[in-house]
Amino acid sequence: MDTATTLNGNVDIPPDIAATLVNPAAYADNRLHESYRWLRTNNPLGVARTENFDPFWVVTKHAHIQAISRQNDLFHNADRATVLTARAGIERIRRITGGPNLVRSLVQMDAPDHPKYRALTQGWFMPANLGKFEARVRHIARSTVARMLEKDGHCDFVADVALGYPLHVIMEILGVPEQDEPRMLKLTQELFGSQDPDTARVREALSPEQFAGMMQSIVNDFGAYFRKITEERRSHPRDDLATVIANARIGGEYMPDHDATSYYMIVATAGHDTTSSSTAGAIWALAENPEQFAKVKAHPELIPGLVDEAVRWMTPVKHFMRSATADTELGGRRIAKGDWLMLCYASGNRDEEVFEDPFSFRCDRKPNRHVAFGYGAHLCLGQYLAKLEMRILFEELLPRLKSIALDGEVKMTQATFVNGPKKLPVRFEVN
Repeated sequence: MDTATTLNGNVDIPPDIAATLVNPAAYADNRLHESYRWLRTNNPLGVARTENFDPFWVVTKHAHIQAISRQNDLFHNADRATVLTARAGIERIRRITGGPNLVRSLVQMDAPDHPKYRALTQGWFMPANLGKFEARVRHIARSTVARMLEKDGHCDFVADVALGYPLHVIMEILGVPEQDEPRMLKLTQELFGSQDPDTARVREALSPEQFAGMMQSIVNDFGAYFRKITEERRSHPRDDLATVIANARIGGEYMPDHDATSYYMIVATAGHDTTSSSTAGAIWALAENPEQFAKVKAHPELIPGLVDEAVRWMTPVKHFMRSATADTELGGRRIAKGDWLMLCYASGNRDEEVFEDPFSFRCDRKPNRHVAFGYGAHLCLGQYLAKLEMRILFEELLPRLKSIALDGEVKMTQATFVNGPKKLPVRFEVN
């Protein structure tokens, strides 16, 4: 990419903005959105060059994100690292796995494997199947709300509600025993929050190689746990998702161990962590916007819109990476075969050309064509479950609340890949 050419102007984005994009701390404050806004206006498809990372295109416009996401033959997931990773970290991962990624989940797959593996569980996550879980999800939601309302008008909504609720739901669907949920939460926080000083296994500054080694140890822990689940479900099948994964066959054979571990991981981690962030984001926004709280309380039919707006607002998955399989052109830029591209979903979800007043939270926003769940063939498998969980929780919670407001400083996780609120103190009145 060092010799990349353009059809109009210089491709490079300013060094300070490039540094922001690779800085986990910038994802915990407004610096990220300020950088995105500048890029959308001045260089919506430019190249970031920083000391420790290979150069990468920064894709900030909604239309460009969609264009790349629907051309799966031209822009691959698996050829290079699927998540922004420092050069030394990628080299370490290659020595471990022989490829650029530690895991091989749906996210790290391209055709022909991706559609085959996705089809194994897609039916489980469709609305027609999820309907059978709704009563159980509502029971979990009611229990969660009851515990919150016992907090005497004050709580940390992340710790007391947003973390445990979706975790319990997805673990029931997956088939993980309730006593193992704390282990799954801990491993998830270490996996997605490994750049954050509060959840990293090693608190001091890590070299990229040390970071890659730490991530490998997390993957190994997941693998050891789910190998036991696999053995048990092959001997004693149940009506749960773990049984589907354990007994799934590709080309007549069981999935390789690494693929199976990766499959369990994406369900067990992405299945709750992102929903936790969006759920907390909704309450944060309602606490800061009393008029929106009053509107959705007066019109509960707006709750599905509240859910979609919360997902847009937080966009927990901040990016995925793609790589070009051939020379191409996009947005007046010439992209070369092998180039690495960062799809900035949180930027696309603030695109002024798509969203009216994008920096305002509106529970009645229509249309809401956000890309927080991705787009195209890699559209989030669990989007319907996430929306179901959030809708039911708010149907149970909002009628019980007379008011809600912030009760201290909100803190976000420091992470360039998946992030959201990690501390959300609120005070509330009950009807």
